[in-house]
Amino acid sequence: MSTWFEDLREGTVTELGSYIFTVESIKEFAAKFDPQPFHLDEEAARSSLFGALCASGWQTASVYTGMNIRSRLAREAAARARGEEIARWGPSPGFKDLKWPRPVFAGDEVTYRQSIAALTDFRNRPERGLLVTLGEGFNQNGELVFQVTGQILVPRRTPLPAA
Repeated sequence: MSTWFEDLREGTVTELGSYIFTVESIKEFAAKFDPQPFHLDEEAARSSLFGALCASGWQTASVYTGMNIRSRLAREAAARARGEEIARWGPSPGFKDLKWPRPVFAGDEVTYRQSIAALTDFRNRPERGLLVTLGEGFNQNGELVFQVTGQILVPRRTPLPAA
């Protein structure tokens, strides 16, 4: 994926990688950021509505975010190695539609990807366009366990002509 708005294409999918949620990683994350009993204690988790130790939704989101950032940095490094200029992305108007449709249990392997959902021109910001992405995570059974719509302003090489 290019770093410039003109080079982006709707429907492009970037595979971000997979992560195995271990008992240790779930408990460590929960102790720091989301200390719910069903994230911290296996016995308490068995008695919860989840029925087993499960990862915080915030952990599934943070793993996605980390993989997304590492993927983008790798693409930028490759572009630099080819001698290309790197566009400085941002700001972001935020994210929406954050969902955790299924719990992620200890031992689950979640595979993350990001696709370009939409590209929008801005006449009032002719030097940038809006990139809308769909981030997703699927467990080892192919079940959707994480989803988010992201938005970020991406520079153009050439600004849009005045209206």
